[in-house]
Amino acid sequence: MDISFEQLKSMVVFAQVIEQGSLSAAAKHLSLSRAVVSYHLKKLEAQLEVKLLNRSTRAINLTEAGQAYYERCRMIAEQASAANQQIENFKNEPVGLLKITCPVNVGLKTVVPALNEFKKIYPKIELDVMLTDEVVNIMKEGIDLAIRGAPLPDSGLQASKLATLNTCLCAAPEYLLKYGRPKVPADLSEHQWVVYKLTSGVITLTKGSRSFSISTKGSISTKGSISTKGSISTNNAAARTAFVEAGHGLARIPTYDALPKIAAGTLETILDDYSFSDINVYGVFPPGTANSKKLRLLLNFLKEYFTSQINIRV
Repeated sequence: MDISFEQLKSMVVFAQVIEQGSLSAAAKHLSLSRAVVSYHLKKLEAQLEVKLLNRSTRAINLTEAGQAYYERCRMIAEQASAANQQIENFKNEPVGLLKITCPVNVGLKTVVPALNEFKKIYPKIELDVMLTDEVVNIMKEGIDLAIRGAPLPDSGLQASKLATLNTCLCAAPEYLLKYGRPKVPADLSEHQWVVYKLTSGVITLTKGSRSFSISTKGSISTKGSISTKGSISTNNAAARTAFVEAGHGLARIPTYDALPKIAAGTLETILDDYSFSDINVYGVFPPGTANSKKLRLLLNFLKEYFTSQINIRV
């Protein structure tokens, strides 16, 4: 049986009568008169040659045929509503350019894969991604979002915490074979370190109630502190890991970066019975962009992506 456009209207009206509980309520919901609603019901029953409703002055009840037909009509009405909502979503779909900057290694390992997925969901948002280990002047460069390891509270910028990266202390097997494996935090001062210049230079180790601070950028005199030394320093996280893999010293490395190399046998973890200070990752942005819909979408997406896709803790 072919279905006309008029019959489709009658099917939607019929579904609304059941949903609303009466002809009057359905008429009000559909912005129709009660007479028009009654007309659609009578015409539908005439076309189908079957009674759909048992009506009284106080109630309407579905017949067996009416119950089966209502389920199909309800689905059609829901699909029509969903189609309208999808069009609204397209009309309200965020558009425009987002300029993003982040460190090279964390960018390639985590941010770029996240942006790949984000772009699939929001294809009309343009992305301009700058990977650099230098701290970019956000305001001067017109950056919408910078991924950084600190919120920079005194900069006048705003920040949203995206994730906390777990870290571990690593060395190459050949280094440990040559210089020995540190067994307690105090041993670390006797070893070479690969210094990553873009951190504060202080790493905290904890075990139970005991805490140790390791300075990788010169000596510190506080109680429980351990001073270290290193003949190689770099401002690039990937270079730091490569120098450690080559056997030039120890370094604290994000777990997401270390795990594949541990599995490949090019790195080993040290002092596994101690917990190492984590790295907080922030999205930093100018105050003027705080209400940007596309920026809010990106920040929320990054938080969810980092939680589910890489070895981090939020």
